[in-house]
Amino acid sequence: MEHLSYFINNFIDLSAEASPWLLLGLLIAGLMKAWVPSEILSKHLGRGKSAVVKAALIGAPLPLCSCGVIPVAAELRRSGASAPATASFLVATPETGIDSVSVSYALLGPVFAIYRPLAAIMSAIITGLLVATIKDEKIKKPTTENKKSTSCCTSPAQPEPVTKPITSSCCSSKKMEASLTPTPSSCCSTPPSSSTVAIDTITEPAKPLISKRFVEKTKTGVYYASTQLIDDIIIWLVVGLVFATIIRTFLPNEFLLSYGSGLPAMLLMIAISIPMYICATASTPIAAGFIMAGLSPGTALVFMMAGPATNISTLGVIKSEMGSAVLTRYLLGVALSAIGFALILDYSLSFFAVSITDQMAHSHEMLPQWFGLTCAALIALLAIKPLRKLIF
Repeated sequence: MEHLSYFINNFIDLSAEASPWLLLGLLIAGLMKAWVPSEILSKHLGRGKSAVVKAALIGAPLPLCSCGVIPVAAELRRSGASAPATASFLVATPETGIDSVSVSYALLGPVFAIYRPLAAIMSAIITGLLVATIKDEKIKKPTTENKKSTSCCTSPAQPEPVTKPITSSCCSSKKMEASLTPTPSSCCSTPPSSSTVAIDTITEPAKPLISKRFVEKTKTGVYYASTQLIDDIIIWLVVGLVFATIIRTFLPNEFLLSYGSGLPAMLLMIAISIPMYICATASTPIAAGFIMAGLSPGTALVFMMAGPATNISTLGVIKSEMGSAVLTRYLLGVALSAIGFALILDYSLSFFAVSITDQMAHSHEMLPQWFGLTCAALIALLAIKPLRKLIF
């Protein structure tokens, strides 16, 4: 009974921790869907090594956690970003950010504040390049919406011959005599009269139109994020939070400390971090506690890199959006990069006789729990369709 109570408390704490950043990610993804043309994303985050580097540099400063990045990455992929660029974005964004760099400086000192974001960006590029080695046919195609247009501006490709008089367009009441193979016309192609243009110019000024267009597009983006996008990812989010709660409840920190430091401890840290949910900012005080307890800074760095970049929710979305081949390369890239940069860090600190413990400070709570619980309640409301209909 005691373990059940502890499990529930941990689940609530994790939900409160993840929900504000998840809402931020959903909002960014929805606005990106509404405002950023897919052609721009396809151009800059399409094929090539430059797309991988751009995705890492774009994602690194964003203050999104490993759950908040999921909807943004999913929308990037659906808007034309390549699988390597999407994987690079998925690594760089949760592993570092403006907020986590500042917390790293406060808790772990200037060495970690500089080394951590550099390692995160390089890890993202390495992972993206690994994904780029996969053949195109093994990568799952992005989900797209293919709906037929029903507007008056859409003309049939091959109109049927008619013998009766037909209207010249859906916007006009005048009739014309149809030939055996009439050329279709529409309200979009009919040139307006000069009087109509003059009236439109007077009665519909540009400013209200721009303002109305801004509001409508923003509402469309928010609606998309609150309905279709959250429906696509909510199952994996819940599964990920449950797995993370199990790890936090039944795997005490003392278990990690018993393995000491070095490569065995780093491999164990990788295995534990994969199902765990932890954001870059929240991982920093935990890593500081590991170092104070005796783990090497490199082993703590593995936790700060692999923890945010890999959790069950992220891995599930990668598999569903891009396929198993991408998921395998993604895990390999994150694991190899984390261990490689951790070993370099330990060696460098030893070589230059730098002590991280001398630079450490105390942590503090970033967001109040009541705010996180409010965000969690809102996400639950949006995820349950009958309740969501009360809003939309």
